[in-house]
Amino acid sequence: MGVKIPADELQALFDALPDVVFFVKDDAGRYTHANLTLVRRLGLKHRSEVIGHSVTELFPAILGGSYATQDLGVLQGEVIENQLEVHIFPNREPGWCLTCKRPLWSRSKVRGVVGISRDLGKPDGRHPTYLRLRRVLAYLQEHYADSVRVHTLAELADLSVAQLERHFRRVFQLTPQQVQTKLRIEAAMRLLHGTDSVAAIGLACGFADQSAFARQFKATVGMSPRDYRGMASLQTRKMQEAAIKPAS
Repeated sequence: MGVKIPADELQALFDALPDVVFFVKDDAGRYTHANLTLVRRLGLKHRSEVIGHSVTELFPAILGGSYATQDLGVLQGEVIENQLEVHIFPNREPGWCLTCKRPLWSRSKVRGVVGISRDLGKPDGRHPTYLRLRRVLAYLQEHYADSVRVHTLAELADLSVAQLERHFRRVFQLTPQQVQTKLRIEAAMRLLHGTDSVAAIGLACGFADQSAFARQFKATVGMSPRDYRGMASLQTRKMQEAAIKPAS
């Protein structure tokens, strides 16, 4: 029989990891455990300000609703494994992470959700294939909006497809497909600060149509492109108002 580690012990262990968010939620989506990284990124001081609350209470309405929907899928038995996401916390700049969530089972019923979100770190520049994989990354950066064949990427690195995907994940923590998605979403986030239509931005970033763009953007950022544009515009106005506000 395996040893079961209490959630309190896991919480204490994850308190020591500033680049990892750890949490446990009950079957109503309320936090029962949260490491200090999550507490601080929410702009709070004490764990007690998180425990017992739901994402809809702790995050802006648009994001909270999206996270709650994701949790509902896990509570229905879904497993989320290394999902690439942009996390937008109230007190910090957006940051890329990989999220894993699993249902907590007890007596054949799902009783809650356990999960982590790990910040993307720097590439492993000491890996033997790093320089070859940099060629692949440069190609993706130039052609992120194109339909890129993985065989083309493997040829650039002089590797088999299986070797490319294994080494790429080791060096960059992502698959080539995830890197392309990341580049597309980053470009879209920049363009959404401008005046081009959402449909035009989606096409410019390599998405087949506006629907595909909206689905991928919401799955990655936690809100629709239109909602992101509205949030970005509001933040810009607040910064401008703060800049011109006379000193008291």
